[in-house]
Amino acid sequence: MTIMAESRPDLIEGCRLPVLLSNGEEWHMAEILSKKEVGGRNIFYIHYEDFNKRLDEWVSEDRMDIGRMELPRKDTKTPKKEGKAVNGTTSRSSSPDRELVNGSAQKQKALVARKRKTVEEDPDGQPEPLPKIPRQTGSMVAHHDDIVTRMKNIEMIELGRYRIKPWYFSPYPQELTNVRIVYICEFCLKYLKSAKCLERHLMKCLLRHPPGNEIYRKDGVSFFEIDGRKNKTYAQNLCLLAKLFLDHKTLYYDTDPFLFYVLCEHDDKGYHIVGYFSKEKESTEDYNVACILTLPPYQRRGYGKLLIEFSYELSKFEGKTGSPEKPLSDLGLLSYRSYWSQTILDILLNLKPNEAGERPIITINEISEMTSIKKEDVISTLQHLNLINYYKGQYIITMSADQIESHSKAMAKKLITIDPKCLHWQPKDWSKRGKW
Repeated sequence: MTIMAESRPDLIEGCRLPVLLSNGEEWHMAEILSKKEVGGRNIFYIHYEDFNKRLDEWVSEDRMDIGRMELPRKDTKTPKKEGKAVNGTTSRSSSPDRELVNGSAQKQKALVARKRKTVEEDPDGQPEPLPKIPRQTGSMVAHHDDIVTRMKNIEMIELGRYRIKPWYFSPYPQELTNVRIVYICEFCLKYLKSAKCLERHLMKCLLRHPPGNEIYRKDGVSFFEIDGRKNKTYAQNLCLLAKLFLDHKTLYYDTDPFLFYVLCEHDDKGYHIVGYFSKEKESTEDYNVACILTLPPYQRRGYGKLLIEFSYELSKFEGKTGSPEKPLSDLGLLSYRSYWSQTILDILLNLKPNEAGERPIITINEISEMTSIKKEDVISTLQHLNLINYYKGQYIITMSADQIESHSKAMAKKLITIDPKCLHWQPKDWSKRGKW
């Protein structure tokens, strides 16, 4: 009697199945994005559904519940891979950086044009085509991923004294995707493929701080203003580094229309990059931030709010209200909502009754003028905090004792803040400066 072995479908891209989380405590539905052979066995790159892409990882079959696998839907088109298969893996297409270095001027323009052709999504998740001449931004604009950009391509970076695992894809040159660690000079942000190359580079690198003007210094931190046109190489390297930790960042190489404000800690060895934000030289929508990032080793130490506070301090110097480009990343939204809440609550709690002892009165416009936070963001924050109530024909703001106590605790934990007296900066009218 012949016994037929039960065959199971192959694990291919697009399959969905439960995967055991790295903590070993729970199974979660995931989609297979790619597979490769390592040491004679297959491993799979998977994306956990409803989780942020920074949690995507390579897993082996022993963490998969193959019995509950769902095959790809017939109406779902798997994005085509670029490049030829080598040793069971897919080689990535040449990165934009390599094309910019080796290509002609026409190829460079064509590349930038391709980078700008993204698709924005409406709040309901339905894709809508951009206008025929899309507006270039440096923010985290939602776009449709292809199979290459959905996967992390850099395993580890070394930046100064830190080794950091990237969260997302970044278009570094192809040869860097095959090394275990990419070494980055913390002063000029040049990327190198080995520790020896970095050692030789540091002997020749003259920088000990970001290029540009130091416009703020206090309590061991400094801000530098970098012009994306005058310091193009540094700005491009900064964008490549930032893309490792920002999911939907679209600005890579067309840095001319942007200013970059780099936050550093300084000691006797130099100025060490902590984070940065960028902003357009001319923004018709009054955006005061295009992209914002605190590097992972410095997160949860108050630097995110410090970057946000500094961006609004610049807006105060300009005599404008400002707002970050939308949509914000998940972490960006949390940081901004926290900053807006603390700033607005601080103003409300410090209001004094008038001479007659009546309740203090303040308008939305007055809050906006005092903080440089755009009116729409003030309203959304008050609504998020459930502070606005309609009473006898007018809107009033009411705060509970718990909210006041929570705010007091948050302000007590605030270790670092911007001192406007230490900001030495003169705003420029870029509309009158020709080609920036």
